[in-house]
Amino acid sequence: MTNMINKDTRICMSLAARPTNFGTRFHNYLYQALGLNYLYKAFTTDDLPEAITGIKALGIRGCGVSMPFKQVCIPLIDELDSSARVINSVNTIVNTEGYLKGYNTDYIAIETLLNQHQVPAGLTYALKGSGGMASAVACALKHHGFTDGYIIARDDESGQALAKAHGFKHRRTMDGVTADVLINATPLGMAGGKDADTLSFSSQEIDAARIIFDVVALPAETPLIRYAQENHKPVISGAEVFAIQAVEQFSLYTGVRPSDELFASAAAYARQ
Repeated sequence: MTNMINKDTRICMSLAARPTNFGTRFHNYLYQALGLNYLYKAFTTDDLPEAITGIKALGIRGCGVSMPFKQVCIPLIDELDSSARVINSVNTIVNTEGYLKGYNTDYIAIETLLNQHQVPAGLTYALKGSGGMASAVACALKHHGFTDGYIIARDDESGQALAKAHGFKHRRTMDGVTADVLINATPLGMAGGKDADTLSFSSQEIDAARIIFDVVALPAETPLIRYAQENHKPVISGAEVFAIQAVEQFSLYTGVRPSDELFASAAAYARQ
């Protein structure tokens, strides 16, 4: 039987430039399975300060934060957890009686996947992007033991700042760069955008690599992931990232951690 919404139902939400159904399906599936009186809804906004004010004013329990709001939301919340402070990026806001605290569960997901896929830290890498997700990836790479590679970002200021923060090197383009691990942390290949059909690395760069990692969650098979699979390259997908970080968010919002079996069922349902 479907849980009934009532005056005591707690609301959680997400903010993204391009909302998807993944988080909505994932969280609501778990609320239903665990009998929790919660509801999750995805939103976008062109007025971030008012949206954050609304979280406080309406008593929204939690908010997932996606591109392009992960860094610009920081001045609007009351406190940063160490996970967000070190990375300077927020992907989760928890509202406790009007006090907003920012977290970053992306880092947990990236580090978990590097370990699950047994990615050797001695490989060279190229990380494309310099925004909030790229910051989480760079931090996870550093903590995993990676030392030899590049932050690839056309924005010199943010690219150099990200590289300097983690002791990495920065380049504006991939010209002359080959890497064992290619990681896309840009919107290239994301469904619904003008670059939805764009391959975020060239075919030559992918052919020369050993492992392909795309943090874009939708579609699950981005042009990068599809090309890599067709050419028999090991891949790590954004759908995997999204599911792991989402269960960490779920626990922060509800205080409940689903079993591994229930987590797998929710992730599979969300990807349908």
